Amino acid sequence: MKRNTLLKHLRRNNCFLKREGASHSLWTNPQTGKVEAVPRHTEISNRLARKVCRGLSIPDIG
Repeated sequence: MKRNTLLKHLRRNNCFLKREGASHSLWTNPQTGKVEAVPRHTEISNRLARKVCRGLSIPDIG
């Protein structure tokens, strides 16, 4: 899946960008306080996208 698709899904579920790292972006869910790293690759595997969503306690991309 494209990285932009995952980022749009995160924004729709009220997550926001906490900070940019060297090779990852840290996203947080303000309702739970959980933080997940999203790599800066243009393509992200579906398995990793599911892991990020579950780590932030939001619904998977369906």
